[in-house]
Amino acid sequence: MEKSTNYDKTTAGAHTPVWTAENEEPLHPLRENVSADVVIVGGGLAGMTTAYLLAKAGKSVVLVEDGRPGSGETGRTTAHLTAALDDRYYNLEKAVGEAKSRLMAESHLAAINFIAETADREQISCDFERVSGFLFLHPSDKEDALKKEYEATQRAGLYTNPVEKVPALKKEVSGLEFPSQAQFHPLKYLRGLEQAIVKYGGRIFTGTHAQEVTKEGIQTTEGYRVEASHIVVATNAPVNSRFIMPMKQFAYRSYVIGGLVEKGLLPQALWWDTGDYTMDSDVAPYHYVRLHRYNESHDLLICGGEDHPTGITTDTDVPEHQRYANLERWAREYFPISEVIYKWSGQVMEPHDGIAFIGRSPMDAPNIYMITGDSGNGMTHATIGGMLVSDLILERQNPWESVYSPSRITLSETGIVLKKLFEELKSQWQISPQKAAEHEISQILPGEGKLLSIDGKTYGVHKSANGKIYAVSARCTHLGCTVLWNADEKSWDCPCHGSRFSGDGKVINGPANIDLPSYFEE
Repeated sequence: MEKSTNYDKTTAGAHTPVWTAENEEPLHPLRENVSADVVIVGGGLAGMTTAYLLAKAGKSVVLVEDGRPGSGETGRTTAHLTAALDDRYYNLEKAVGEAKSRLMAESHLAAINFIAETADREQISCDFERVSGFLFLHPSDKEDALKKEYEATQRAGLYTNPVEKVPALKKEVSGLEFPSQAQFHPLKYLRGLEQAIVKYGGRIFTGTHAQEVTKEGIQTTEGYRVEASHIVVATNAPVNSRFIMPMKQFAYRSYVIGGLVEKGLLPQALWWDTGDYTMDSDVAPYHYVRLHRYNESHDLLICGGEDHPTGITTDTDVPEHQRYANLERWAREYFPISEVIYKWSGQVMEPHDGIAFIGRSPMDAPNIYMITGDSGNGMTHATIGGMLVSDLILERQNPWESVYSPSRITLSETGIVLKKLFEELKSQWQISPQKAAEHEISQILPGEGKLLSIDGKTYGVHKSANGKIYAVSARCTHLGCTVLWNADEKSWDCPCHGSRFSGDGKVINGPANIDLPSYFEE
């Protein structure tokens, strides 16, 4: 079989989120060697915030992005802006202590304020709105969960308020109010940041893949170089860390539906239940909800949840279409939604201790930085990342540096790493490619992908919607695990470390940074 060329990738999945429905901006790839004070890899909120702050401070900045700004995980978020953390303050307090818990609360509040102030300063129309957030008890959680969180948030310096009945819910449940949280349109905000970056002299190159990251800069797949004094990797999963960071965090798929709600029926607010999504939790999957102003007659209720480890499949695993059905059923229990008109999924990077990794890249040159580990609070963590990394590059003190240091080690880390290795081995043991002759490829339906054994070798075979057939290596280019077909987003997903590839093998998510070898297309 002869190798073939893959198609360009400009989005992280097959489904179109509400934010990206009109994102048709042309690509502007890098076509020459350039130099700058700082090169940033990744055009999501983390990379764009970093570029904005550094360009505004007078640094020469080059940002490169695979697709378009926001075409990765930023464009697949539900865009909550909150200091209410998914991993709960009473858990974080036990892990890192009260002092660091206070610093985390401070940093997330600062991130919300930063977005508000930046939108005002740069006149960015991004639907920013202050709203209250409400945490309420999941039926599977312990009765004292809300009380413990209230007490921990008070120690963390947050103003929270117990409420007997959470507003707008069809069920009467008590909860914990987080006043003065916020929501926005993430891609409208990114477009505003993009204009501001260019205004301050920054350069943005889209459709440009950073193939290699070194202390001297980056090299693209087309062979062009960006030389820089500082390199920032803001790619959701850091593509420059092959071994260390993939063992310090887990990749999860999170699912989202958007259902119509008659305008005026619900207040603008955020809602979360106390479910969980971590690997060993006995609590059922959590849910997170917000309202988006959609059109003159309806709002859009955006409900997310049903998380699971990326690529992990077992005999009892729930198929993707059922996860959307589960979300809809749950949403209808609590909210007056009518027709569901959107669905999509995204990738969440969950650090071993629930705290993002922001700062100098471990075991790398001191001029290489990373922003990763969103832990379900991607919009605020990304903004914190831009604020913190820009301070480090500008040689300014930042009180959050030790909290988010990627080099930190906890007592529980060894056990977590061993458990992660066990899960990886188990997932690989369960994968058994179908024995098939080459003529059986024709039995794959349009839009499907399957692992097939052909001439003693395992391939990922995908038939596109228009009937084209692609065969790619089934070995992830990160560390060689066997990838699995994601029937929802039409991608090859690695169950070991969360790398994802398009149906024709082009890398979508790290830590892998090289496409799957493609052997034929018909």
